[in-house]
Formats: sequence, C-alpha cells, structure tokens
Amino acid sequence: MSDGLVWEQAVEELRRPVLIAGFEGWNDAGDAASGAAMWLTQHSVGDALRVASIDPEEHFDFQARRPHVTLARGVTKSVSWPENVFFNVHRDERDLVVLRGIEPSYRWPSFCRAVVSVARATGCEMVVTFGALLADVPHTREARVTGTATDPELVARLGLSQSRYVGPTGIVGALQDRCRAEGIDSVSLWAPVPHYLAAPPNPPATLALLDRASGLLGLDFDLSRLHRTADAWRTKVNEVTASDDDVRGYVDTLEARYDAELGGESSDTSWGANLPTGDELANEVERFLREQPEG
Repeated sequence: MSDGLVWEQAVEELRRPVLIAGFEGWNDAGDAASGAAMWLTQHSVGDALRVASIDPEEHFDFQARRPHVTLARGVTKSVSWPENVFFNVHRDERDLVVLRGIEPSYRWPSFCRAVVSVARATGCEMVVTFGALLADVPHTREARVTGTATDPELVARLGLSQSRYVGPTGIVGALQDRCRAEGIDSVSLWAPVPHYLAAPPNPPATLALLDRASGLLGLDFDLSRLHRTADAWRTKVNEVTASDDDVRGYVDTLEARYDAELGGESSDTSWGANLPTGDELANEVERFLREQPEG
C-alpha cells in the first residue's frame, strides 16, 4: 500500500493503455463526468476487471461523504464505503484503465500520487480526466467540450478547444498538475451543463465527453443508444420550456449568445431576460428522468 493505493490484481500487460478518470463531486455537474466513466466500464470487450482501489480511510471525511448501510430484517447486512476504483477495460483498438471515483476530502497530493502510480505501473501513455461544470448554455445546442493539457504543444497537437477558466479547482485540476510535474501527458475534457438543468443525469453532456474522448484517442464507441437518450431528454425539456414564456425567453437569449460566440462575434450580447427560478422545469425534468428505464 502506498498513499492508500491497494492492488487487487496482478498488473497485466496492456495494449497502448490510457488512464481515464471521472469523479463524483465538484467536477461533476449533472453527473456527466462520472456517468461517462461508468459508461466506459459497462462497454468493454468482456467484463471490466477491478484491479486496484484507493483506501477511503486515507482520503475521506466520512461525515461529509457517509458510507451506506444495507439492512435485512433489521440486521446490518453490509456497509458500503466511498470508493475510488481502477478497472481494466479492454477495447478492440486499445486498452483503458478507468478510474471511477469520488473527489477526496483531503490529502489531495497523496491521492494524486496514488493515481499516477497506477498510470506508471500499467504503462499508460496518457491520463485523460472528465469534468462537467454548470454554465450559461442552452440545452438546445450541442455541448461544446473544452480542454486543458499539460503543455500548449499537446493542446495544439490534439486540437483541443482551450478553456479560459481561472479560479478554484477540484481534484481534476490537482491531478493534471501532478501529471505535469511527473512528465506524464495529461488532458482534461470539460462539458458544460445548463445551470437551469442542474439535476442529474445530463445525457447530452455525458455524450459530448465520450464523443470527444473517442476522437481524441482513436476509439470507436457505439454511442447510438446514448444519442437516443439525449434526444429524448431534449425533447422532454423542450415540451416543458414551451409552456413557460419566461423560461422560453431565457433559453432564446442563451441561444443567441451561444450562436454569436460560435460565429466569432462579440460575446457581450445583451441578456434582456431575467433568470427564472426554474423550479417547475426542474421538477418536470426530474420526473421524466425517473421514468426512464434503468441504464
């Protein structure tokens, strides 16, 4: 064990592996990032193999991220602790090491060392992290994924649309900085989630992250089912927004700003609409999502 890292399987030889990570928490608006990582472990050639984990006692405040208890006839059956788990995911084109986890409460440098240790031990060529943030974007447009990398040359080589964000960071930013210090190529992909639709899940944002990652890494993901889910989600949201003039007007304004920025025009568009509370919209969309079949 090092920095809380626990190997559960012997390290196997992988084909041109890349480590991909998605964390629940601050970096995960609409559960888009963690949802993308989950999708990868559910769509493997064969079953995804759990190979390592990071001891939660080393990195979590259990009052902030409480374990879950399962009872059977009033008797404690099991306690599930917050987990950060690494999976080997085999695909036809190349292998992946997928980290599905939760942003830790403390000892971030130690946590990042554990992740880098797995990347080095498995021979990963690159570390890719997923992130999602709430933004002033309309749900009616495709989510534009932005990216950061460990150096400008890598940004240019991979054709990333650069993020201009400056401010507080989460475990994704800390991990990328650790990769830079260790000389490991690292890319962080970020999808925007409409702030008026913050309730998870957000299929369009998850789809955008996976689609961008597939092109970046030369992988052939079958995203047809996720496309249909995203289309159904948008259709339902459109039905709800059409019945509320305030919300519809606000979305129109976001669309105008989005289209202006995409066309290279000034982004100083007059907003002209007040932000609605969105309670009815959120409740209706949440009801729609609950009615969807599992998966």
